[in-house]
Amino acid sequence: MTVTLLTGAVAALLDTTIVAVALDELRRELGAAVTVIQWVTTAYVLAMAAVIPLVGWSVARFGVRAMWLTSLGLFLLGSVLCGAAWSAGSLIAFRALQGLGGGMILPLTQLAMARVAGPDRLGRVMGVVGLVGQLAPVSGPLLGGLLIDGPGWRWIFFVNVPIVLASAAMALRWFPRDGERSDRPLDRVGLALLPAAVVALLYALSGLGDGSGASIQADTVTSAAVGGVLLAAFILHSARRGGASLIDLRLFADRSFRGSALMMFVLGVTTWGPMFLLPLYYQRVRGLSAFDAGLVLAPQSVGLALAFLLAGRYADRLPPRPLVLAGMAVAVAGTVPFAFATADTGTTLLGAALLVRGIGFGVGSLPVAVALYKTLSPADIPGATSAGNVIQRVGAGTGTALMAVVLQASGFAPALTWMLALTAVGLAAAVFLPGRARSRSASLDEPSATHAARL
Repeated sequence: MTVTLLTGAVAALLDTTIVAVALDELRRELGAAVTVIQWVTTAYVLAMAAVIPLVGWSVARFGVRAMWLTSLGLFLLGSVLCGAAWSAGSLIAFRALQGLGGGMILPLTQLAMARVAGPDRLGRVMGVVGLVGQLAPVSGPLLGGLLIDGPGWRWIFFVNVPIVLASAAMALRWFPRDGERSDRPLDRVGLALLPAAVVALLYALSGLGDGSGASIQADTVTSAAVGGVLLAAFILHSARRGGASLIDLRLFADRSFRGSALMMFVLGVTTWGPMFLLPLYYQRVRGLSAFDAGLVLAPQSVGLALAFLLAGRYADRLPPRPLVLAGMAVAVAGTVPFAFATADTGTTLLGAALLVRGIGFGVGSLPVAVALYKTLSPADIPGATSAGNVIQRVGAGTGTALMAVVLQASGFAPALTWMLALTAVGLAAAVFLPGRARSRSASLDEPSATHAARL
């Protein structure tokens, strides 16, 4: 089952980085502005965020096996349509469809592995999964560069087809069938409110980068107001429904979950924003080809893989706060050279900085993934998986839109300074994580709801 899960996850992970090096080519080929082409990424992560809350409900209703095959089918269809896109608008729409499948693939992998691992082995299992998962980010920019410089940008989507088909075949052969199912109803109101709120708020953020006139400013203000009202309505609705809501807000009573959720949002901002910025920087400022841009970006993924390999065992033994503080401090140090980079700054120095940045993010992010589940009961894991992934994807969309706005309005130098500032925010946010190790096994005699309320 593990091989089946990781094969499907590789397709979704590959797609996050293989598209990053194609954005400049897509901008030229499709005749789109930076603030428009960023929606190729933003639409994908927003669709992922929209569908992730369905994972907990759909797994309980239909089982992991059925939902795994469904998610692979949606991702496959979206990939084929993206490769056939004829305009920026059509590509953005098909990326949203692809994101509906990709949004379920990753949390389904995480959920299934968390169930198998149990609370005391989460760090080691997540470390192995993270190590394998980093093979996709390492190879994504390189493969993307080869395809863009060779047969063309359409093949960055078509390359997903054989991987997805292989995972589906393995799932049909080896994936176990689920037992008891739940008939809990779907929170349709919450499913309508939350994605609409996030889209409206991110549209408002994207509008800040367009100074074309008063009408745009009015649209931005209106979109922000609508998004704020919808978000408030979602929170009130979810508070009333309790455990039957799309996202169970009672999980936030648990300090470990609450701090981890905040940190996941910040990590989404600080990783996806630069993922959008750096390939454009290397291609447009440094004049590198798509393949060469992928080559110089690879050290960050190598650093992440090394960190996951080494830090997994310690994430089980040590409290999350010191590990995350140490990791994010290293990530800040690795980002400093970019904020002060000039035309004479060598790519070797920047590559070394990316390696350090990757190590820092690997050390800093792994304990967050463990702490998200550490004090929760097994019954809460599906809901926690959905909530954590939604928050991280919203952070990813926020980071991408914010970086596009800064780049469009001010250029690359200020955008690189913002990259450093956002990484420093990640360091500051680590103080909200628990400073002492605590697991659910320490409170087995307490009902989970009482335990969460006391925390």
